[in-house]
Amino acid sequence: MSRNKAFFINGGAGRVVCSIPALEKFAEENPDNNFIIVCEGATDFYKGHPILHAKAYDVWHKNLFEDKLKDMDLVSPEPYRVWEYYNQKASLAQAYDIAINDKGIRDLPKPTIKLSKQESLIGLQVCKDVKEKTKKTKTIVVQPFGRGIFEDKGIITDFSGRSFEASTVVNLVKNLSKDYAIIFMGEIAIEFAKHGVTDSVAIPQQIGLREWAAIISQADHFLGCDSVGQHLAYSLGTPATVVIGSTFKENVSYPNEKSFKILDMGEGARMYSPIRITTDEYSDRVNEGMMAMNDKIEEVIVNEVRAALVDKD
Repeated sequence: MSRNKAFFINGGAGRVVCSIPALEKFAEENPDNNFIIVCEGATDFYKGHPILHAKAYDVWHKNLFEDKLKDMDLVSPEPYRVWEYYNQKASLAQAYDIAINDKGIRDLPKPTIKLSKQESLIGLQVCKDVKEKTKKTKTIVVQPFGRGIFEDKGIITDFSGRSFEASTVVNLVKNLSKDYAIIFMGEIAIEFAKHGVTDSVAIPQQIGLREWAAIISQADHFLGCDSVGQHLAYSLGTPATVVIGSTFKENVSYPNEKSFKILDMGEGARMYSPIRITTDEYSDRVNEGMMAMNDKIEEVIVNEVRAALVDKD
């Protein structure tokens, strides 16, 4: 008789979102297994889920070991260590499915994110307010930075090659804000006013990731890099323009999603960085400049966003 399982899910919010389809499949295919999810990051994106909400526990939950884990098999699925993932055969969600369910590469549904009425109202109100303030009719959520971003003495840097450079962000926002209301999603803020962008950029404060999901769900478009925002846009059906640098679109984004336009800055030049497998200084050195752009590339990005918003009409 097999024991119930406890799946330990770690890493950033994007990984958590991508684990949802695999866990849904496990529940469907193993109805007798009373599994739980131990969230080493946070339970945010399991909240409200019709199946997973009741199964998700914070790692610090009182008496979790004695009450639950002691009699369970403990499983730590690591998608980055799945062969199909590090050979660009599988997406992050598919790698979770292989690690959890061992059924090979298969098509999966979009991650289920259930927003509460309050969260949905926040998203609606933020988009409504920025439209009224800027006198624009459409909103774009811009998330230019990944988890590797940091700021030191006013210099914003991402050695992982996933984030937009700050100068590029300013140029893109300055251009797009002429016609669209911009909602800036980022832990590190940019003082757009210093660069001549004043009243067309909203930078919401004290907004959690679930509220950001609600904002993205109400926005007309999403523009971002390899980070959580694009996973939320995919899950919630918001069209997106995603710019990829050091990572592979087959792994981290949705090249087969019709509402997504992926612009690949590193195609043919990047090296796979074996994150969570080993440390590879050389690949990191090769990849760190992948998101450097000139004005022609910036123009391509702007045109893609504009074209997507025109198509939406």
